[in-house]
Amino acid sequence: MAGTVEQTLVAPRYLAGGGDPGWVTVPLHRAAGWSYGHDPLMPRIILTSPNQLTQLRIDPHPDDPWWTIRHARDAHQPAWTATFDARTPVEIIAAFTDALTDPSGPADTGADPYAPLREAKWDTSRHLYGLASPDGIAHVEDEGDQWLIETAVTQQPTIWRAYFTPGTPTHLITAVTRSLADQTPVARDPSRIPGFARDRMSVSTRRVPATDIASALERRVSTLTARHTTPPAAAVPPHVPPPRRTR
Repeated sequence: MAGTVEQTLVAPRYLAGGGDPGWVTVPLHRAAGWSYGHDPLMPRIILTSPNQLTQLRIDPHPDDPWWTIRHARDAHQPAWTATFDARTPVEIIAAFTDALTDPSGPADTGADPYAPLREAKWDTSRHLYGLASPDGIAHVEDEGDQWLIETAVTQQPTIWRAYFTPGTPTHLITAVTRSLADQTPVARDPSRIPGFARDRMSVSTRRVPATDIASALERRVSTLTARHTTPPAAAVPPHVPPPRRTR
């Protein structure tokens, strides 16, 4: 069909594979003003926040996390680090970076990362602490002030992990668990559907206008850019005293 392309929807999203890193990096640069460095001799990407306190590093390495977000210690909070393995869906990483760069700040400073999971019927895991997804594939646990997310299928290696060191703001971890629990399928290129755990995922293919796929990232950038645009203050109408009552 002219003007359309195949698009695959995958659920649960934590099995969808990594996806396009630009879903994270492009909005950080264009909407949030993060600068980027380039080293033609190294296959890595480095983005730095405008205040120079936070850095995103994508470093392809078979034995280490590919995504590292590191925040330096400042007067308001301690240093912290968040890492995500290569197969972590970009939508889940984007939930973290979108919350991190939200100029309005955290909506709830007392956020509970477990709350979105409980609402999605996650339950106590086989390890007797933390919570596991209803299918038993994804698992979230905390040990004091540090958090771990792991997805794995029985008799197979771990698919991906995310780790948050002590000091990572809880509203950022909650943004990740909210995305993790989201049952909305995510879109993928049909030729790039992961081969692991295929029997544990729902996969459906449809044809959509090619322009929809081409413009999806632009729409995302526009939406996030709008958060950084302060609307003009509304004019305050002059005070008019009420009319006097006459007898």
